[in-house]
Amino acid sequence: MQNNTGNIIRQKRKERGLTLNTLANKLNISASNLSRIETGALKVSANLINQLVEIFKVSPQYFFNQSSVDTLDAATQSSFIQNFRLSAKYINLFNQNIFVIALSGYVFNEDQFEKIAQDINILHSLKIKVILVYGARPQVESILVKNKIPVRLVKNMRVTSSAALKHVIEVNGAIRNKIEATLSTIKSVSEGMRLSSGNFLTAMPVGIIDGIDMESTGKIRGVDVEAIKNKLNHHEIVIVSPIGYSPIGQIFNLSYEQTAANIAAAINADKLIYYVDANGILNERGELIPELTSEKAHKLISHIEEKPSPESAQNLSYDDFNILKSSVFAIKNKIKKVHLINRHIDGSLIEELFTEKGSGTILTEFALENFRKATEGDLKDIYRILFPLEKRKILIGRDLTQIKGMINQFYVLEHDKKFVGCVSLNSFKESLELASFSIESKYQRLGFGKKLLKFCELEAKKLKYDEIFILTTQSEHWFAENGFKEKSKELMPTFKKKTYQSERNSKYLTKKL
Repeated sequence: MQNNTGNIIRQKRKERGLTLNTLANKLNISASNLSRIETGALKVSANLINQLVEIFKVSPQYFFNQSSVDTLDAATQSSFIQNFRLSAKYINLFNQNIFVIALSGYVFNEDQFEKIAQDINILHSLKIKVILVYGARPQVESILVKNKIPVRLVKNMRVTSSAALKHVIEVNGAIRNKIEATLSTIKSVSEGMRLSSGNFLTAMPVGIIDGIDMESTGKIRGVDVEAIKNKLNHHEIVIVSPIGYSPIGQIFNLSYEQTAANIAAAINADKLIYYVDANGILNERGELIPELTSEKAHKLISHIEEKPSPESAQNLSYDDFNILKSSVFAIKNKIKKVHLINRHIDGSLIEELFTEKGSGTILTEFALENFRKATEGDLKDIYRILFPLEKRKILIGRDLTQIKGMINQFYVLEHDKKFVGCVSLNSFKESLELASFSIESKYQRLGFGKKLLKFCELEAKKLKYDEIFILTTQSEHWFAENGFKEKSKELMPTFKKKTYQSERNSKYLTKKL
């Protein structure tokens, strides 16, 4: 397996025209070590695989072919089993849900649909109702250029002339046929998959913008919700093309992004999912923004639109900018969650929906994270995450009765209404103590610790403290990395000294605010 993985890395490196030195620099390792990895002399770490996934825009599975399945190490197998078990709650939660999935034309240009179709088939087999909306922008533009038909954009919308409309209709029909053919050949999960497409959209002309007639470019006027629901209730996957019709028979070219958002809003879908060019929405430093509220997304859009052209926005493609705007529209129209996932990564849909970590950016109206005062209803959860730490002597032992007695000092961190962590804030005259600072194991290394610490700092400022402190036996380095410094225990608040357990030899760390 090791040698095979190394060969795959070498092949992919050469495909991209990268030298050993170039790739090694990207991975922050020496060229000699990379060479040893490629020859199988050095083991490939999970962290290195994750870096390669980002560089090559592939899934982790890409580096392990079928011949290696039987020789997976115990840790990998255990991780798979654990993740599969955790997915059970989502399988139950999503039963009979309606998901609208939107695909750009690039998915079909770059032969990515076949694998996405496998994932759609899995959703269908799990009794999830799927509406598939597709786009054809790159295919249409290619044909227009080839036929010397002008391509003109006004406010990020293409003017659709009568000459262009003919090609729009032809291309959309061809892609629909490709979708139906691909889905019809997949029988690995469920037999007899039924597909349905039709005239579900009533449209009207966009009209004249900035003095320019948009001609056959349209916007949605209505969605035939009853017809779509009828198809879904008969366990059919509904396929919708971005073409609408007026009551008098006119045909309009629609934005697939807005089409998906309008359908999701009209049918009250449980989720709207867009495949995008990156791992989700990235900030100006190129870092993933895992969660966005509609308010923050609106501010981001406004910031981008202030630029001379949205196309100049860093780390956000022209198409993904349109997706972001459509996502905000959907949230404003009562869609609870919009997911933006990477079209380049095989299985990103499954990872986003069926794992705690997810794989992209999720948009919601309000923040998924919630900090609140603990109640007696939280006692079991608090005890559950503190007990293992107490057993290992990391924290002072407390039973349920003791925790109940000090419940007013506890605060809870939730994510999407799930218990993530807790902290006890103990007030002293000199400073505020952070005690029982804990994040549940499955949420660790996902940034929740820093978020809980930030909350504690804000609470301390509200209480007019300019310093916080913590006593720790094993987490010194993490707190040091986050601005804490070790001080003499003699400087500890006077009352705290009276209850300090010297036999634990905890380190006294403080942070100025």
